[in-house]
Amino acid sequence: MNDELMLSLDQDGREAAGRLLVSFLDEHERSASRRPLVPEVDRDVLASLLETPFPEEGIGVEGLFREIEQKILPNSTTVSHPRFLAYVLGPPNGIAPYAEAIASAINQNCNFWQLSPAASVIEQAVVDWLAGLFGYGDQAGGILTGGGSIATLNALTTALHARRPRFRNEGLQTAAPRLVVYTSAEAHRCVDKAAAILGMGLDNVRRIPTDDRYRMRVDALEEAIRADREAGLEPFCVVATSGTVTSGSIDPIAAIADVCTRQDLWLHIDGAYGALFVLSDSKRKEFEACGRADSIALDPHKLLFASLEAGCLLVRDRTKLTQAYAFPSSYLTVEEDSLMIDYMDYGPQLSRDFKALKVWGALQAFGIQTFRSVIDRMLGLARHMADRIDAEPDLELMAPVPLTAVCFRIKGATEADHTAVLGTLIEEGTALLGPARLNGRHGMRACITNYRTTHADIDLIVTRLSEIARRHREAATRTTAAPAH
Repeated sequence: MNDELMLSLDQDGREAAGRLLVSFLDEHERSASRRPLVPEVDRDVLASLLETPFPEEGIGVEGLFREIEQKILPNSTTVSHPRFLAYVLGPPNGIAPYAEAIASAINQNCNFWQLSPAASVIEQAVVDWLAGLFGYGDQAGGILTGGGSIATLNALTTALHARRPRFRNEGLQTAAPRLVVYTSAEAHRCVDKAAAILGMGLDNVRRIPTDDRYRMRVDALEEAIRADREAGLEPFCVVATSGTVTSGSIDPIAAIADVCTRQDLWLHIDGAYGALFVLSDSKRKEFEACGRADSIALDPHKLLFASLEAGCLLVRDRTKLTQAYAFPSSYLTVEEDSLMIDYMDYGPQLSRDFKALKVWGALQAFGIQTFRSVIDRMLGLARHMADRIDAEPDLELMAPVPLTAVCFRIKGATEADHTAVLGTLIEEGTALLGPARLNGRHGMRACITNYRTTHADIDLIVTRLSEIARRHREAATRTTAAPAH
């Protein structure tokens, strides 16, 4: 074999790889509901994957697929199972694996347009469509990221440069007042992580109390800002949440935006979970005010069911991104083109993969209306689950259900009891649910972001939970009634 062809597949190899891949994808699709939700991990197999040296002579295409089928797949969580409901993570849409394969084959480096002209335009099309959902105008822009946490980190970086124009040169080593970030007590930990990474410090993140619906209290926000100004600190950014990760609560964005306007603060929306519910006719009004924010983080790998990774940062004024991220480099200089964007100037990465293709491809293949229908259906399933729980005497909801997160508890159960129930549901193959903690109370949470989930799946879960809860009540009654010795 010629040296230049040693890392290519010949005709037979390509045919074998294509046949085996199609077979794998077909079986994966058909067997999703039959596979265990969480694998019974074979530690010996995983140890061998870790410890076995890579071969000097390759095992070939057939050997590789055998390794995947026999060792990797059996030790992988079945995210596509219809009762995988523990996290804000759904299965990828059907076109995603094929789009990923094409993106891998053409291997566009989405940093400056000469390396990826079509990819530059495709990413712009995706970003423009997402920005349009929130009424952002022609000055808006954005970039696809690895996820919502990175998008929020990039947003706070952009806000920091906007607040301190000399930050690039001076950093935080100045006599200027300490900057303060405000967010909800229910906000995602990515806000804390971003503040720590950027050197602002967790002591300068204010966790604002929430109301009885787990939404940021605007009065408490204003009081915190006032107190910090009086203390000589510099409030500069509020991170509101449109869909908290535990209960799905939506902060009062319009009222928070009013505060930010009066106080001259950057408003960022963490919409990683909830922002794309704007596609639902029934929820659109609740998300209209997001368009007043300076930046929005959202995740196409959630409600657009793109395969991981696919997050997005949107900004109302795209020049704020270049002020934070554009650096000259002689070896990357290329003639500007009004049709293209050099995404290396919009974020921290230089080498970037073609994430936009799988998002664009799914919108093309299925159409926007299909995603609207799927989102509405999942909202309906969450409402159905909440209604079923409400009707059960031994179960109770812990919070309203504005989106698709359903938090509930077994009456009279402890944290340990709920943990045991979650383990039982996994062990018997009923469902993978997650723990929930709200206002100091412990319970469980189902998050319906899985387009494969059906009413029958929800009924099966609630019926089983009701049986477990009834037995818990009966056991507690027997213990109470037992005579003392």
